[in-house]
Amino acid sequence: MAIKALTLDTGGTILDWHGGISRAFAAAGARRGLQADWHEVTNEYRRRSLKGMVGQVHPAFNFDDVHRRVLDEVIAHYRLDALTAEDRDVIWRTWHALDAWPDFPAAQARLRRKYIVASLTLLTTSLVIDVSKKNDFGWDAIISCEMIGIYKTRPESYLTAAKWLQLDPSEIMMVACHNFDLNAARENGYKSVFVKRPAEWGPSGPPDPAPNPAHDLIVEDFPELATRLGA
Repeated sequence: MAIKALTLDTGGTILDWHGGISRAFAAAGARRGLQADWHEVTNEYRRRSLKGMVGQVHPAFNFDDVHRRVLDEVIAHYRLDALTAEDRDVIWRTWHALDAWPDFPAAQARLRRKYIVASLTLLTTSLVIDVSKKNDFGWDAIISCEMIGIYKTRPESYLTAAKWLQLDPSEIMMVACHNFDLNAARENGYKSVFVKRPAEWGPSGPPDPAPNPAHDLIVEDFPELATRLGA
């Protein structure tokens, strides 16, 4: 079947979470006279947050809640207790004000001329709305796992998104910079595109940089994806 829709991971594939959150940590630390490897702190924050959200089924919390809870855990782990409640609130709210990777917005507009382009994300609906307004994203749909109640990488998350788009999974391409997301989508009938994001985790590089060669497309950035898809 011909591809009719692209569903896009949003957290790392589209948003520079490491840059935004590490700068927020560093600014808060400077206010309190703290020194730390803010890149390491940020990555530990991300790792623990993902672990708390991936694969959840009808949780009584969402990703914003996990980000807030894990923030306190990470601050305690690195003995950064001088960070005040106000500092923590500023760091937490930075998730809703992240910048996009610069290659994405114009390429998204190109892709939408030919395909349905939807966010399929672990992030909260509110977060995606906020960053979309800030970065001038134009979606045909936002599908947060928060809406479904079942979180990637469980099959129901991908199959429900396909149902809501009224498409067969084989008519959808999942686009992400993470093999775990793409592999799960493929197992549920989607096509897959790996977009390289070597800076996603900051100077240390991504934990899973080598794309699975089984993916239908492997691209350097979103303009290349738009060109290869004829958009």
